[in-house]
Amino acid sequence: MRRAVVDIGTNSTRLFLTDVDDGVVGDVLERRTTITRLGAGVDAGGRLADDAMERVYAVLDDYRAVIDRHGGAGVVAVMTSAVRDAANGAEFARTVADRWAFEPHILTGDEEARLTFLGATSERDSADRTPTLVVDIGGGSTELVIGTGHDVTFHVSNQAGVVRQTERHLHSDPPTSDECEALARDVGAVFAAGVPEEFRGSVARAIGVAGTATSLASIAQELEPYDPDKVEGYVVSEAECRRILDRLAGLTLAERRAVRGLHPDRAPTIVAGVIILLETLALFGLHDFEVSEHDILRGATLGLF
Repeated sequence: MRRAVVDIGTNSTRLFLTDVDDGVVGDVLERRTTITRLGAGVDAGGRLADDAMERVYAVLDDYRAVIDRHGGAGVVAVMTSAVRDAANGAEFARTVADRWAFEPHILTGDEEARLTFLGATSERDSADRTPTLVVDIGGGSTELVIGTGHDVTFHVSNQAGVVRQTERHLHSDPPTSDECEALARDVGAVFAAGVPEEFRGSVARAIGVAGTATSLASIAQELEPYDPDKVEGYVVSEAECRRILDRLAGLTLAERRAVRGLHPDRAPTIVAGVIILLETLALFGLHDFEVSEHDILRGATLGLF
């Protein structure tokens, strides 16, 4: 069965198109990412901005055409923090349904956690009971999901994402050390409030999914162009994270856009993303994480149809 998932996130709009046979994802026919920053200004104003919605609408025109060329696909659109938090989020979702015939899902925190963990673990042995943390850093929130096998045992959606934290803290170009430290303190406090003590030492490994994690793997390997096969399974150490952060935080935005392995459109928010990842490792006492291309897109493909 041919399935398409459109992920309309706070920072990016993505397409995942594949065939699924007996619960197994086959060859990926299309996987696309466009930075649209739908959540720009939501933290301050509480609404999706008209220009941000128009950026998404233009991308949905393109994605609808791509889906139609392949033919026969059922389509769902998943929407997370920005749409969930915005006063006009439900109206936006209705527009997506009416104009492009995508079945809209404004995911709750529980649904987002379940689908994220399902995607990250879908091709792993369900008999492996190693306690695992899946980290999904988005534009408006960060999902921390703990489980064993394919089953979730704890999750929290923290209001700390790359767009939200960049807008709150990083006002200089390049950002100052005081700004970066304030961002880290803010994120650390949010995470500490959201994750009870008993869960902080309960995991043996971490899997990082979505743009910050995959960008770190790409930067570390200086991938040009981006190569998902080299990103999948790459292990990033805490020390490597800190080296990359020191480098990126010392560059202007224009200079970050030219960093080998980093998509130019992620340059405005990557510093916040790396800080959030480091705060996550610190909270759980971990010293590295494995990067995976298998995220909520794959989870929604398996769990929403």
